[in-house]
Amino acid sequence: MKLKLALLFTIFSYTCIFSQNPEIKQPEFLQYQQSKWVDSIMQDLSPRERIAQLFMIPAYSNRDQTHVNSVLELIEKEKIGGLIFMQGDPESQLKLMNTYQLISEVPLIGATDAEWGLGMRLQNTINFPYEMALGAIQGEDLIFEMGQEIARQLKRVGLHMNFAPVVDVNNNPDNPVINYRSFGEDKMNVVRKGIAYMQGMQSENLMTTAKHFPGHGDTDTDSHYDLPQINHKRTRLDSLEIYPFKKLIEAGITGVMIAHLDIPELDSTGMPSTLSKPIVTELLKNELGFQGLIVTDAMNMKGVTKGNDPGIVDKDAILAGNDLIEFTEDVPKAIDEIEKAIKQGLISQKEIDARCRKILAAKQWVGLDHYQPGKLENLDKEINNGQARLILQKLTEASLTVLKNENQLIPIQKLDQVKMASVSIGVDQKSHFQKSLDWYGKVKHFQLPVDASEKLIDSVKAKLKGYNVNIIGLHDFSIRPQNILKISEELKNFITEMSSEDNTIFAIFKNPYVLNDLENIENSNVLIEAYQDSPLTEEMVAQLIFGGVGAKGRLPVSIGDKFKAGYGLDLEGGLRFQYTVPEAAGMDSEILYKGIDSLVKQAIDARAIPGAQILVAKDEKIVFYKSYGFQSYTDTIAVENEDIYDLASITKISSTLPLVMQLYDEGKFDLNASIDDYLPYFKNSNKEGIPFRQILAHQGRLQPWIPYWKTTLRNNGSFKWNTFQKDSSARFPLKISDDLWLHRNYKKKIYSAIKKIPLEKEAKYKYSGLAFYLLPEIVERLTNESPFEEVLYDRIYNKLGATSLTYNPMEKFPISRIVPTENDFFFRHENIHGNVHDEGAIMMGGVSGNAGLFANANDLAKLMQMYVNMGEYGGERFIETSTLEEFTKAPFPDNDNHRGLGFDKPYLEYKGESSNTAKDASMDSFGHTGFTGTMAWADPETNIVYIFLSNRVLPTRDNTRLYQLNTRTNIQQVIYDAIKK
Repeated sequence: MKLKLALLFTIFSYTCIFSQNPEIKQPEFLQYQQSKWVDSIMQDLSPRERIAQLFMIPAYSNRDQTHVNSVLELIEKEKIGGLIFMQGDPESQLKLMNTYQLISEVPLIGATDAEWGLGMRLQNTINFPYEMALGAIQGEDLIFEMGQEIARQLKRVGLHMNFAPVVDVNNNPDNPVINYRSFGEDKMNVVRKGIAYMQGMQSENLMTTAKHFPGHGDTDTDSHYDLPQINHKRTRLDSLEIYPFKKLIEAGITGVMIAHLDIPELDSTGMPSTLSKPIVTELLKNELGFQGLIVTDAMNMKGVTKGNDPGIVDKDAILAGNDLIEFTEDVPKAIDEIEKAIKQGLISQKEIDARCRKILAAKQWVGLDHYQPGKLENLDKEINNGQARLILQKLTEASLTVLKNENQLIPIQKLDQVKMASVSIGVDQKSHFQKSLDWYGKVKHFQLPVDASEKLIDSVKAKLKGYNVNIIGLHDFSIRPQNILKISEELKNFITEMSSEDNTIFAIFKNPYVLNDLENIENSNVLIEAYQDSPLTEEMVAQLIFGGVGAKGRLPVSIGDKFKAGYGLDLEGGLRFQYTVPEAAGMDSEILYKGIDSLVKQAIDARAIPGAQILVAKDEKIVFYKSYGFQSYTDTIAVENEDIYDLASITKISSTLPLVMQLYDEGKFDLNASIDDYLPYFKNSNKEGIPFRQILAHQGRLQPWIPYWKTTLRNNGSFKWNTFQKDSSARFPLKISDDLWLHRNYKKKIYSAIKKIPLEKEAKYKYSGLAFYLLPEIVERLTNESPFEEVLYDRIYNKLGATSLTYNPMEKFPISRIVPTENDFFFRHENIHGNVHDEGAIMMGGVSGNAGLFANANDLAKLMQMYVNMGEYGGERFIETSTLEEFTKAPFPDNDNHRGLGFDKPYLEYKGESSNTAKDASMDSFGHTGFTGTMAWADPETNIVYIFLSNRVLPTRDNTRLYQLNTRTNIQQVIYDAIKK
C-alpha cells in the first residue's frame, strides 16, 4: 500500500512539474475550461451526454440522404461532440454543417484531414504542396502563411480543427503511409516546419493536432491495413521519433493524435499505442506534460481494429487517456462500454467530465460559443482566392530543388543559338510541362508512355540527336507521389543513357526517393526535383528552366549514396517572364478578372468581336492570359492562347521599328536624315529632305494611305493584265488569293506611288503608314542583309523566343491556329484566313513594315516587355536605353502632336471616352493599336504590358462596335484599377 501511495505521489509530482514547466507554452484554449459558457453547457449535459462529447463520427457531403440521416440520428439521439468531414465539395459541406449544427443542442466541432489543405478532402479547392515538398523550403515564413490560409479556408466551410501537421520523421524510404506526408528525415527541419504550420493555423483560432504520436516515420507497414511495429530503444525514440512532438508541445500545440503502432520499448504488451496507457497517459501526459486535446487516429483502421471489437476498442482508447475518439464505428455501444467502465471503477465520471470540459473549452476557443451559420454567398471565390493561389505558387517555387546544373545550362540563355527538344515520360500526349515550355521558345516535343516499346524509344532517341538541348520530364499522375517507379526497364535504360549526355535537363515530377532507382541519374548535367506532379509544378519547372523563377530548395531526405539531405543549388530567376497570379505583382485578381471578363462578354454579346485574347503583365510577371469566345461567329472553334492574330498596324512598332532603333544605336540610322538619304531613287521627289524624326512622328506631311489595289482596276472592274493573273507563273509568283496572283515587280509600283503622291499642305500630325512600306528595304540596305524578315527573326524574334511573331503564318502554322479576319467582297472576294488582312501588305508579298505580322499575345508581350525594360530581355540587350527613351517620347508636343517616333502615346490631354488610352495610363506609356481590333501598350511607369487581340473586322470592317463600346481602353483602365494602392 505504501509503495502504491509513493508511486502515485511520484507520478503526481512529476505531472505538476511538467504542467508548470516554463518551457511548455500551454494551449490557449485551456483557459476556457472553467468559463461561464462551458459551465452552462456542462450543467445541461447528462453524464451520458458528457461521454458523447468525446466522440467524432465521419460525415460525407457527397453521399445520399441515407448517410445524412444516419449522422442526424447520432447527433439527435446521442448528442455526439463532433464530426470529421471526408469527401465532398465546399458548398455541400457547408450546407450540411449548417444543417447538423441546427439540430445539435451543443455546437459541433468540425474536423478534417487537411494536411495539404481542403484539397485533400474537398473537390474544387486548393491543394497546397505535400509536406515532403514543404520540407525542401528554406525558411518557414511561407509555411506559416500557408497555415493561416488553410485555417481561413477550413473555417469558411464550417470546420474548426485540422488533423495536421504531420511531424513524423520519415527516416525510412520504404515507408508506405507517411513518406511524402512528412517534412523529411531531419528532425530539426521537421520541428521548424511543424511549428510554423501549427502556429499559422492556431493564429486563426483553428485547433491543430501533431501526428502520429509517438512517431510513425520508421515503418514499412501501413497502419490502415495492419499494426506496424517499431523496435527502437528508448534513447533512440526520445532523440528522434518523439523529439518533434516534444518541441511542438513546448510551442503550445492544441492537440496531438495518437498513432496505431506497436512499440515494445514503450509498451511490452503489444497493445496498439492508441490503446496504451503507458504511451498516452504516462508518456504523453505525464512525462511530456501535454495538457491539450489527445485525439485517436481513425478507429476504423486495421492497425487498431484487428482483434478488437467496435465500441470496446473506443472504450479502451478512453481508458488509455485519449480525449477525443475519431471515426468511431459504433457510438452507442462505445458510450455503453464507457458507462460500464465507470461503474466498474476503471475510470471516474470526474475524469470524463474533465475531458468533456476540455473539448467544450476548445469549442469556445474556436468561436462556437457565438455560433453563426456559414454563408454560402461567394464561398468558391473566398476559398479559391488570389492570395491563396499566390501562397501556393510561392511554396511550389520555393520547394524546387536543383541537384545538378553543370556548366550553368539553366536558365537557358541565347535562345537563338539552341535547338531544343523535350520528352515527357509517362504520358501519351503533350504534357502540360511541354505546353509550358512553349511559353518561352521553340521546342520540339516527344512522349514516351509507361509502356513505350523499345522501337518507339529508339525512334525518339534517334530524333533527339538533332537537338543541342534535350529536356526530359519524368511524370507521375497518381493521386499521391509514392516512392515507386512504375516504368519499364527499357525506359529506365533510356533515362540512364540520356543521363550521360551533356545536353540533357531532367525534371523529376515524382517522389525524390525514386531517384535511387534511376541508375546514373546523379551524373546528369541538370537534375531538378519537383516532388510531385501537378499542372502548377510542371509550369514552375518550365519557368525555372528558362529563368522565369529561381530555385533555392534543399533535399529533405537522403537519396541513397547519391545525394544527402540538405543538398541543393541556388538559381536566380527574373531572367524572363514569370507566369503567376495578379497578387504576385500587387494586383487584385478579383478586380482584374471580373472587370476584364465582363467587358469582353459585353463585346462578344454585342457581336463587336467573336472572341479575343488578352494578356496583362506587371513587373515582368504575366498575371492574366486568357482567351475568350470563338475564332468566328459561325464556327465552334474556341480561341486558345496559342492561336495567332493579324496584328495589323501593331506591325509598325513590332517589325521595322526595333531594327531601326538598333541601327540608330549603331550610328547607321539618323533621325535627321530623310528617305532619299537611304533610298536614292527618292531624290528629286517631294519627299526629299523630310527628316525621319518628323515622318516617324506622323507629321512629315505624308498622305495617310494609298489604295494600291484600286489602281490595278480597269474601268470595267477587271484587273489590268500586267498586274494580276488567275494562275501563278514566274512573272506572277505572289499569291493574293487562290485565283489572284500578283506580278513579281509590283512592289516597285508601290514605291513609285509613294514617291509620287502629293504631300499634305501643313507639317502637323496626320497618321500615315506610307513610310513603313519603305523601311524594310532601308533596313536591308543598312544591314547588308536580306531578306528583311530574316534580319528581323535573327536580330529580334529568335532571341526573344517569340516563335509566333511572324509574317505569312501559313508557312509555319496550321490554319487551325490562325484566327480569320474579314470576308473580303471587294478585292480578294474570299474569306481572309491565314493571310494578312491589309491590302497593301498582301500586295507586298505579306511582308511590310506597315502591316503583315501575326502573333499570339504571349510572344508580342515579350517584345513589349523588352521595350518596358528599356531594351533588355532574357539577359540580352537589344536596344540602348537612351534610344528607347528618345523614340518613346513625344518630340513635337508644341505642335499638338502626342505621337512618339513610331509609337502611339496618350493624348496630351485626356478626352474621356474618345481618348486613345485609359485615364490612368501614364504620359510615359506607349504602344499601338491595329485596324483588325488589336492593341499593344506598355507603361514603364507602372511596369505594365497590355495586349488585346481580336478580329473585330469579321465579318466586315464596317463592324465598329468595338470602338463604340471602347472595350480596349476600358479594359486598360481595369488593369490600373486592379493595382493595389
